[in-house]
Amino acid sequence: MAIHEDNLAFATIEELAALLAKRNISPVELTVLFLQRIDRQNSAVNAFLTVTAELALAAARRAEKAFSRKRGASRNRNPLLGIPVSLKDNLWTRGIRTTAGAKILRDFVPTADATAARKLFDAGAVLLGKTNMHEFAYGITSSNPHYGDARNPWACDRITGGSSGGSAAAIAAGLCVASIGTDTGGSIRVPSALCGTVGLKPTFGRVSVFGTVPLAPSFDHVGPIARSVPDAAILLGLIAGRDPLDPTSSARRVEDFRGALDKPLRKFRLGRPHEHYWKKLDSEVRRLAEAAVRDLEKHGAVVREVSLPHLIDSLQAATDISLAEATHGHQAAGFFPADAADYSKEVRQRLEAGEQITAVKYLAGLDVRKRLLAEFDAAFQDVDAIVAPTAPVPAPLIGADNVVIDGEEIGVRPALVGMCRPANFTGLPAISVPCGFTREGLPTGLQLIGRAFDESTLLRIAHAYERTHEWGQRHPRL
Repeated sequence: MAIHEDNLAFATIEELAALLAKRNISPVELTVLFLQRIDRQNSAVNAFLTVTAELALAAARRAEKAFSRKRGASRNRNPLLGIPVSLKDNLWTRGIRTTAGAKILRDFVPTADATAARKLFDAGAVLLGKTNMHEFAYGITSSNPHYGDARNPWACDRITGGSSGGSAAAIAAGLCVASIGTDTGGSIRVPSALCGTVGLKPTFGRVSVFGTVPLAPSFDHVGPIARSVPDAAILLGLIAGRDPLDPTSSARRVEDFRGALDKPLRKFRLGRPHEHYWKKLDSEVRRLAEAAVRDLEKHGAVVREVSLPHLIDSLQAATDISLAEATHGHQAAGFFPADAADYSKEVRQRLEAGEQITAVKYLAGLDVRKRLLAEFDAAFQDVDAIVAPTAPVPAPLIGADNVVIDGEEIGVRPALVGMCRPANFTGLPAISVPCGFTREGLPTGLQLIGRAFDESTLLRIAHAYERTHEWGQRHPRL
């Protein structure tokens, strides 16, 4: 029986893995389907910067041979075998250009794979291509003057969020099954919220950042963007772990994150911060986020107010640290100020601002980090996760400098970064899951922040919510 294209294009890793194992479709047929969709629809969303069609078909043929050697579906314990995926274009790929969305790196072809990319390839995943992003990951919109703006599949005049915008757009549009992105100030979670995907920023050190074009090393994380919480769990389990090539990676045991979702979750405690997160929200975002919290309460959550007094201070402290680290990195690479003319005005101005951050400011920021971490630790004595909206507004229009919240104009960047950066600042794991659509049909996201290295609990809570709704069954029409 023929399977409708949309049923495949918007299927999860687990659903496709089952079809592949049963020989209902072959890896080559599946890869061709996605390549054809990219050919037809990428021009509308500009999600891919590089399409690796020949390499994808070669990988699909290898996967097909691997399936032919197996005797029955039960023998295939690798859910990524033959699954078409993408990678954000700041993750190195050996022999494939890696631009990081920058003019300066337009001809950069790495000689090694990023560790996360290598693990995907070793698992038999099929790389369809590299996705669009904000230049050098230094922005939250994925509006890119060098390669064109990534556009939101739900409304192509809207931003995808950034900097992993192309990855989220590609999944939402049914152009790939899953992707790996990076998150320095919300760059996995914001596009996931604005495009209606699941985005997980793991604990700092949980996933190697080797082979990632750096932004601010203290805050840089690599993590999955997917169609469902189980898919995010599968991907995390695959890419996590100690890496000798990354001294910041942790030797903590990698759990069976997917298996954890099958464990009963009867009662859990959620902390609702008194400060910052729930203060200034678009009315539609507030309505949907409040409804999501009520739904969680119906399914076993006890919601308590918690206090994180240094949240507000952390926003400026994190900005100071990231400005300084980004500028230092670009200077050390020899790009700035030597190639200043090849940067966009936006990124160049941030690098110039980074030159003004004194050592005193940087060290003061580290002090704030210690205080905020202590406050999160205290909160986690009483709750299992912090709950908040992922972004305070639905996707703004492309080119908009400001959004209006409660009658006040706020810059797009501080509005979108403000909800997510505290988890980067502290290194705590955080996940964004879809929590509904505005009356205009734009997706919104709910964010959960958890204890260090306790991604299993976050995933279980997120899955408990996900199962109560069918947000993932709605798809944009391009």
